[in-house]
Amino acid sequence: MATIQRTTAKVFYYARNVLRDIAPQALFRRRLADRLEKAKLSDGSVRRRLNHYNKLQDAFTPSPAAVRIDNLPFAPSMYYYDLKEFARYFDPGLLIDLEFGDIIDVPKVPSLVKDRPIHADHSNAIILKFNKFRHFHMPADATAFVDKLPAVVWRGDLNNPIRTRFLNAVRDLPFCDAGSHKSYAPPEYSRPYLSIGQQQRYRYIVSLEGNDVATNLKWIMNSNSLCLTPPPTYETWFAERELEANVHYVPLAPDFADLAEKVRYFERHPAAAERIIAAANAYCRTFANEQAEQAISLLVLYKYFVLSGQFKPDAEVWRYIIG
Repeated sequence: MATIQRTTAKVFYYARNVLRDIAPQALFRRRLADRLEKAKLSDGSVRRRLNHYNKLQDAFTPSPAAVRIDNLPFAPSMYYYDLKEFARYFDPGLLIDLEFGDIIDVPKVPSLVKDRPIHADHSNAIILKFNKFRHFHMPADATAFVDKLPAVVWRGDLNNPIRTRFLNAVRDLPFCDAGSHKSYAPPEYSRPYLSIGQQQRYRYIVSLEGNDVATNLKWIMNSNSLCLTPPPTYETWFAERELEANVHYVPLAPDFADLAEKVRYFERHPAAAERIIAAANAYCRTFANEQAEQAISLLVLYKYFVLSGQFKPDAEVWRYIIG
């Protein structure tokens, strides 16, 4: 259920991107050199991150299914706008292989994706910050951990066997408020809808992967609640594979039999919970520097176009990319 603020932000997101599409695109292309010049001045974390998202090292040829920048698929529209925001800085005839949506397999050819499996040879899956309006919505949380309800909460769609297994495991735990708010959820799993703000009132919030990554992982880690989750198996622009168990989140066993024990421990040791929360909050701040975020996005595409043989690199920019 969207709030007025969230709805307003969505309207602004679309209005800004429509205006960018209406503007003469040559204006953006003339600014590419200046944007890249500023990107070269970025610290080593920008280089490390762009080469994490784009792990390609060898030259390749776009597939016959590749699309031109000026003919990108419009649906889903947020994926289109998130890509076009940076692709518009390049020649409109350049070709891109891409897969919009929830990706659970590594593409056969180098392609732009929102996410990829962590435990795989996934160099062909080049991550961009797709669907960022939804996935990078991380509202502030002003309530301290010790002032929250000493209980566990989870809400979500039952689109993954892991989620049903979790609900079955915790159904008899009195300190767990867990269930699905979807109208089609079976009665035994049905619970009322809770907004992000309402969930933030709990000390412990569970994050469970769905079709791919867990959407709520980011806003939980940006809150003052403790994130409980099985180790991630997919990653997005949030670089979930970089997260460390017992540093950024509390790991849960596959059968969730350890959840009660973990909660009891942190109820007795709130300072330990607060240390993990502080580390999680610091990790989230990595993505708060909008100048760095934009530089990385441009450089991920730049590297793709160079290695695909479509773009001759500036020597200094390429030296920065490859280190």
